[in-house]
Amino acid sequence: MAMMTGADGSGDELLADINTTPLIDVMLVLLIMLIITIPLTTHSLEMALPAPGEAETPVGPPPVRLVAQDDGQWRWNETPVTDPAALEALFHALAAQPTPPEVQVIPRHATRWDTVAAILASAQRQGVTTLALAQPPDSGDHGQ
Repeated sequence: MAMMTGADGSGDELLADINTTPLIDVMLVLLIMLIITIPLTTHSLEMALPAPGEAETPVGPPPVRLVAQDDGQWRWNETPVTDPAALEALFHALAAQPTPPEVQVIPRHATRWDTVAAILASAQRQGVTTLALAQPPDSGDHGQ
């Protein structure tokens, strides 16, 4: 506490100010400790990306197109797939081939990302190693 002299010169008024500098220092230390202790995101999807300048040579069978439809269904090379178990069976059969083709996952603009992530994770679980995310065509071919 500090003594403050009044307007008339008497020193009987007290000034009760708290020093906020130590409080701010403690809050900054706590904030830094919180930032350090927050775990990093543990969700990851390992992908083999091509090296810069690496030439792309089309070798092997033609790619499989897995296209998301506007109604939430998926098409595997023009064949509708409605059951996730059937899609996993297709991935498993594809991974069992000696030279499996590339799977091009083509989500529509209205497709939810968690659905696409579930498809990619399912393919990885079944042993599919060559996946590609492709952009949907701008033309009106909604059924392909």
